[in-house]
Amino acid sequence: MGFKKTAEELKGYYSIKTRDFKDAEMLGVMFNSTPEKMQELLPAPLQPTPASSGLIFIAQYQQTNLGKGYREAALFLKCQYKGEEGTYCLSMPIDDETRMHNGRDIFGYPKKMATIHLEKSENEAYACVERNGVRLIEVKARFNSQMPALPPTGPNFLFKAMPKADLTPGFDGPVFLVRQETTIKLKKLELGMASVTLGASEGDPWADVGIANPETLMAFYLTSDNSMLPGKVLAEVDGESYLPHYFKMTDFYSNKNV
Repeated sequence: MGFKKTAEELKGYYSIKTRDFKDAEMLGVMFNSTPEKMQELLPAPLQPTPASSGLIFIAQYQQTNLGKGYREAALFLKCQYKGEEGTYCLSMPIDDETRMHNGRDIFGYPKKMATIHLEKSENEAYACVERNGVRLIEVKARFNSQMPALPPTGPNFLFKAMPKADLTPGFDGPVFLVRQETTIKLKKLELGMASVTLGASEGDPWADVGIANPETLMAFYLTSDNSMLPGKVLAEVDGESYLPHYFKMTDFYSNKNV
C-alpha cells in the first residue's frame, strides 16, 4: 500500500471489470430544446438527433463495488455518431471526491464537486444541486404511474483530452472520442410530471441548454442495479474544433474576472 503499486495490487485493480451500483435511486426529467442549441453544444463529430432532446438526473448510489455510496447528477444531450444514437454529457456534479476521478480520468465524464440533495416520498420527489453558491437545478416531481421496462437510451459519448502544460491554446496529445455503456437492471420505474428551475454560473451554465416548457416535463423515478461497462476509444478528433467545448471539465476563468 504505497505510492508505487505492486504487481499484485495492479492485478487486483484491473480485475474489477465493471463499476457496479446496487440499489441505485434516480430522479430524472426528459426535456426538449431547439435544433440550433443542439448544434451549438454538441462537439464534432457528434450530431444532433431529430428530437433535439436531453436528460437530467439526480441520483443516490447506496453502495458500489469501489467503496461507499454517494450522490451524483448529470446533464445529457441526445446525439448520434455514425448513425448510432446515444447521449453526450455536458455536466456531472458529484458530492464525493473519492468517486470523482474514476469517471473523469478513465471515461471523460465532466465531474465536479457539488452539494446534492434528493428526497422521495410515496408519490413525490424533490432534488437540487448547488455549486459555488449557485443553485444549478431544482426539480419538483409527482408520480402517478409505473412502467415495467426502461426505454433504451443508447451509449454515452465522451471526450478525453489533456490541456497543454505551457498554457497555450490546445492539448498535449490527441483528443479521443469515447463510447461507454451502462447496463440497468430495473427494480421499479415510476412515471409522472416535473417542474424544473435551472441556474447558471460561468463554470456551470446549466440554463444555457434552453429547456422548453420547464414547468411540464416528463419525470421518472428509477430504482435499479447499474453496471458501468468498460469504454472504447472510437476516434481521434480535431483538437482545435473541440477546444471551445473542453471547459465543461473545469471552472472557466478569463481576464474579465481578474
